[in-house]
Amino acid sequence: MGRVSQAQARENRQRVVQTASRLFRERGTHISVVDLMKASGLTHGGFYKQFASKEALIDEATVHAFGELAQGREDDPEQHDGRHAAQQALIERYLSVEHRDNPAEGCPVAALAHDMAREPGAREAHRAYIEGAGDFADWLATEDHDGITQLCTMLGALVLARATKGSPLSEEILAAARGVLMEARRSGR
Repeated sequence: MGRVSQAQARENRQRVVQTASRLFRERGTHISVVDLMKASGLTHGGFYKQFASKEALIDEATVHAFGELAQGREDDPEQHDGRHAAQQALIERYLSVEHRDNPAEGCPVAALAHDMAREPGAREAHRAYIEGAGDFADWLATEDHDGITQLCTMLGALVLARATKGSPLSEEILAAARGVLMEARRSGR
């Protein structure tokens, strides 16, 4: 088999980063390189031609995931009637059964928290995680509401709902957190 062109190599690399971003959110960063490359539709041998190490891929995939999160927040005010409406819509989506059930496409703050606490080699990923979580909290903040408290409420509820999935408690957790956050916004508390 001949060598791939530089354009094809860039496309393959991007496919691996996108696949890793989804799989890390869904399964965690412990997924093997073999499984990751298989999911990308590429051979295991090609991995080290594209990345210096798995930690380098974790770094790049984490940055990619937070880029997707930021882009979604930037698009929301345009799709809604201003930032306040966009924030409310995001809270509704974040604390939904659909988000609970689809971590691969969901928030990297919730999905990667456990891994970032235990991933010593992925320094860029850790920096991107800290910056991304801070930016998300800043975006949620209003004159009346602390963004960090809102993010912690959303994150905690989502993690607990995922851990209790399949039981009535899971949806109760989502509904309770959503209700508290939305009521606080309505009442200005």
